[in-house]
Formats: sequence, C-alpha cells, structure tokens
Amino acid sequence: MKREDVSKIFEGATDEQINAILDLNSADIGKAKHKLEVERDNYKDSLEIAQNALKEFEGIDVKDLQGKVAQLTNDLAQKETEYKDKLSDMEFNSVLDSAIASSGARNSKALKALLDINALKASKNRSEDIKTAIEAVKSENDYLFVSKEPIQNPVGATDTSAPNKKMTLSEAMAYKNAHPEADVNTLI
Repeated sequence: MKREDVSKIFEGATDEQINAILDLNSADIGKAKHKLEVERDNYKDSLEIAQNALKEFEGIDVKDLQGKVAQLTNDLAQKETEYKDKLSDMEFNSVLDSAIASSGARNSKALKALLDINALKASKNRSEDIKTAIEAVKSENDYLFVSKEPIQNPVGATDTSAPNKKMTLSEAMAYKNAHPEADVNTLI
C-alpha cells in the first residue's frame, strides 16, 4: 500500500492518520511475511535434504537392488525353513529316544536301524506310530530287549569240593568230618 493510495481513499486525512494506517498495514504484512519466510526456509531445507538423499542413490541400479532384496528375502525364507526342519528333527528324536528308553531296548542304535525312520518322521501321530513300530520290532527281534520273564531253571554251582572262601577252624573241622578227603590246611 502506498501513501498516495491511502490519501485517495481517505480524502482529508492528516499525515499522522495516513502514517498510522500504513504502520498498521506494515505490521500485518510483516507478520504474514515473516510466517511465509519461515515456511519458505523450511521448504528450502526439506528440498536440500531430499536432493542430498537422492545424490546418495545416484549410480545405483534399481533392478540390481531389487534383485538383491529378492535374494535376501529368499535366503531368509530358506533359513526359516531350515530352522523349522531342525526343530522338527529335534522333537522327533526326543520322542523316539524316549520311546526307545521306555521299551527296554538293549541297544538303541540297533533298534533305530530296524525302524523306518523316514516313515515315522512323516507320521501325523508320531508317538503312537513309534510305539507300534517298536512293538513290531520287539515281536520279531525280542533278543534286542531286556526280558521281563523270571529265570525258570537257574543252575547252581556243582563243584563243592573246595569252597572259595576261607573257613574258621571249627567250620573247617566240620567240613573235614563231612568230607574226609578234604585238606584242612587249604580250607583255613
């Protein structure tokens, strides 16, 4: 706003009145101007930051970068699958070893060799299928398992002519009376 424009609008206004109107106008414009300058400076800073960030990407092949991202994603998926397989194998081996231990097997390696491990791993109901497979091996190869039957016909020692332990003199004399051919000196 110019002084001439104000004097045309307010005919007969004094210089003081015109100065007051111009001062008020300048204050309003100054506030708006300052606000706009701050916004402009912020936009300049943002533009400069964005341009610097774009400069970092100069010379980078986007397709190569996308290929690397795809490769890393694929590697990550493979590692996760490998981890899940190892975890599944550990769980299977734990169930298998527990079933073998409770079955009374004398040699777990020999028993594992007779089991179809791959079929048991693929089973939906692992623990029951493992027990069934162990029972099948037990019925065919019972010598691999500890027997739960009591001994039917134990055999005792047959040679009583020279007992292994040393006797007291009174025991040796009693033995000599029962076995006259025994030498008392070897019994004591």
